[in-house]
Amino acid sequence: MTDSKYFTTTKKGEIFELKAELNSDKKEKKKEAVKKVIASMTVGKDVSALFPDVVNCMQTDNLELKKLVYLYLMNYAKSQPDMAIMAVNTFVKDCEDPNPLIRALAVRTMGCIRVDKITEYLCEPLRKCLKDEDPYVRKTAAVCVAKLHDINAQLVEDQGFLDTLKDLISDSNPMVVANAVAALSEISESHPSSNLLDLNPQSINKLLTALNECTEWGQIFILDCLANYMPKDDREAQSICERVTPRLSHANSAVVLSAVKVLMKFMEMLSKDLDYYGTLLKKLAPPLVTLLSAEPELQYVALRNINLIVQKRPEILKHEMKVFFVKYNDPIYVKLEKLDIMIRLASQANIAQVLAELKEYATEVDVDFVRKAVRAIGRCAIKVEQSAERCVSTLLDLIQTKVNYVVQEAIVVIKDIFRKYPNKYESVIATLCENLDSLDEPEARAAMIWIVGEYAERIDNADELLESFLEGFHDESTQVQLQLLTAIVKLFLKKPTETQELVQQVLSLATQDSDNPDLRDRGYIYWRLLSTDPVAAKEVVLAEKPLISEETDLIEPTLLDELICYIGTLASVYHKPPSAFVEGSRGVVHKSLPPRTGSSESAESPEAAPSAGQAAEQPAVIPAQGDLLGDLLNLDLGPPVSGPPLAASSVQMGAVDLLGGGLDSLMGGGGGFAAPGPAVPAGVGAPLGSGLGDLFDLTGGVGTLSGSYVAPKSVWLPAMKAKGLEISGTFSRQVGSISMDLVLTNKALQVMSDFAIQFNRNSFGLAPAAPLQVHAPLAPNQSVEISLPLNTVGSVMKMDPLNNLQVAVKNNIDVFYFSTLYPLHILFVEDGKMERQMFLATWKDIPNENEAQFQLKDCSLSADAVSSKLQGSNIFTIAKRNVEGQDMLYQSLKLTNGIWVLAELRIQPSNPTLTLSLKCRAPEVSQHVFQAYDTILKN
Repeated sequence: MTDSKYFTTTKKGEIFELKAELNSDKKEKKKEAVKKVIASMTVGKDVSALFPDVVNCMQTDNLELKKLVYLYLMNYAKSQPDMAIMAVNTFVKDCEDPNPLIRALAVRTMGCIRVDKITEYLCEPLRKCLKDEDPYVRKTAAVCVAKLHDINAQLVEDQGFLDTLKDLISDSNPMVVANAVAALSEISESHPSSNLLDLNPQSINKLLTALNECTEWGQIFILDCLANYMPKDDREAQSICERVTPRLSHANSAVVLSAVKVLMKFMEMLSKDLDYYGTLLKKLAPPLVTLLSAEPELQYVALRNINLIVQKRPEILKHEMKVFFVKYNDPIYVKLEKLDIMIRLASQANIAQVLAELKEYATEVDVDFVRKAVRAIGRCAIKVEQSAERCVSTLLDLIQTKVNYVVQEAIVVIKDIFRKYPNKYESVIATLCENLDSLDEPEARAAMIWIVGEYAERIDNADELLESFLEGFHDESTQVQLQLLTAIVKLFLKKPTETQELVQQVLSLATQDSDNPDLRDRGYIYWRLLSTDPVAAKEVVLAEKPLISEETDLIEPTLLDELICYIGTLASVYHKPPSAFVEGSRGVVHKSLPPRTGSSESAESPEAAPSAGQAAEQPAVIPAQGDLLGDLLNLDLGPPVSGPPLAASSVQMGAVDLLGGGLDSLMGGGGGFAAPGPAVPAGVGAPLGSGLGDLFDLTGGVGTLSGSYVAPKSVWLPAMKAKGLEISGTFSRQVGSISMDLVLTNKALQVMSDFAIQFNRNSFGLAPAAPLQVHAPLAPNQSVEISLPLNTVGSVMKMDPLNNLQVAVKNNIDVFYFSTLYPLHILFVEDGKMERQMFLATWKDIPNENEAQFQLKDCSLSADAVSSKLQGSNIFTIAKRNVEGQDMLYQSLKLTNGIWVLAELRIQPSNPTLTLSLKCRAPEVSQHVFQAYDTILKN
């Protein structure tokens, strides 16, 4: 009888009925009841109410019943952790059962139940199973270690399971070895720095011995592990290759690709003069060809991998062109991939065959495929010079078919052929011009316009042809507009007398009527060139063009080497390194091929690669500090720019100039600061009194009105140092915007006016977001309060200390300089709350040497008070837990330049000293973050 009966029920009180059956004395009835429970669970019904009754059925020696109960347990243990504890005793007992299948089943199930309480009980049974006399139990236990490590990594390390796992690599049973390798690989992937798989020639020998007797998936684990090994010399590499080669004839395509990966990697170390190198090349071709007789999906994966192999070593498949010829019933994705490889393998020897094939494809019905086939003909012409003439005549034949999309693709590739072989095939231009009216795709129109402009002197009616395009200039795509502009300018330079009107028309269309900045810029450049120096214009526009290279779509060599190390994985299908598409906690290690034997760079390349990687990971916090005096004297006191900083002027302004004539225009009131800055919302930059403006401005911020701590104002510039001008101030952050709150006091005997402010380059790019607006002249003994909005898009330079800010203030009397320290918490942004999982992953990922510990003294606040106080200044608590009576707060914050800082704050109820641990990729920030904590919590 089939199992379908378990899925049908006519009873009313279903759960009640099942409960009665589960507690029946008859074994058969019990088994039937458990099967019904599993059936209900499978279709999504909630049968968690039966948990105690199902767990009671565990006490049985019937293997089938046990498996069903364990299946139920795995599903519901997470939602019923307290109930799951009831099952622990049975698990522990089952791990000592005389039947190895039951022992293995128990340890496997315990590993699948992701409940913290149960993992504690799992350690002893797991330790016994790892040393069990039966290999089936040992291999199951090996995988269980990896599962346990995922739940609680610290526990696995403390219990010494990793060492036991390493010992299993020397096990006598090949399946145990394979599972131990798989588990260690899995663990080391999540901890890239741990170097768990410490491979040496002895362990490699054991792996190779186990390789012959494993199941296919075991072989894949071992081969992937071998691919990460670096042989000490070419003899060891050759010996490994000899022992891996038999795997190429395996029936499983994943085994074949893993073996190919190992061989491709170790071939780097073999000298090309060796006989064995030639033999190996010959042996690699047949398995790759065999993969192409599989079903289409597997063919596609194989073709994507072959594409990489052909780019790295085309000689492997150079005689196998025919297997890449397209079959009529191939799916489109296989066809396009085969075409790509055909072009990569095209050479003088096989080009006739390839062209005949491509011409055939161009008459197919599938539009995408036909387009790619026509492109392929052009690529062959560029790649194999001897075939260019044949390719051009094939393309002309295709143009004569008058099939619209074929004609358009042909014109695009002929443009490239002209670029590669100038002054050779221009006789075909007449034929191309006949098809001008049928072009409706931007790329084809742009290509045709390029041809007309480039060979205008050979085309009698070039001006008429280009004029026909000009009529609908604004409806064309940008690509066509740019080409048309350049082509008409070329035409004008070649035939100035008859095309003057045409060039003026296109220049005015491009500069006055267009809103595309690229087009306008190019139009203005041409206009100025033509109007100031026609000879220079000729040299620029009609310059010799470099020949185009044959392979424009080759993968960049370092990326190709990395992808070769990932053959048989998703990276080889996407043609992207794993770091480009793998998210989350797993640290992705960059792999690279071993250095080539006898190459000069072999000494440098292993070190060079990682250091480049490390450099890329370090966030560019802050450039080093330069000559500060020079920088300050170079302050350009124009209105502050709220956009990105402009490149610094190369003309250095001397000190005299700055204090003398350079400021005349500013002081005259007509220049410099009088010009309005960028538009500022009401209330920003106005005196603090204008409350209405401030109120309206609240909506412009991010999030809620955060009560970020604001320090009391202190004197920054005393009157005696600034000819009677006293400046005191502080910094604040309100609703996502930073401001410098200033009080300007005039202690001199004359009126002060024409105020302006400028910051020197600083560590976080702080700059005024609006001019300093003092609306009325400042009379003697008068003060004015101003809130100056700041942004962080100014120039960046690392200061010492990091939060130092150097300021220049100018008025009608003089220019004054002072420096002040800003509190770092004004740079803590509102979206600094990290996800919990992300926090854990990042904390693990940041190296331990980047961790800094500080003591916060005399702070007797509760954990909740600390948390809410810090949240006001954008330091967010992500999690809180109590460990042995002390509260632990896990917090994150983010600076305006994108740097994250992670914190762990320990609070003991009776102790007024808190311990703060900070982790950050830019450790120089930590001291200042600690100061921010100290300031916020004590005020």
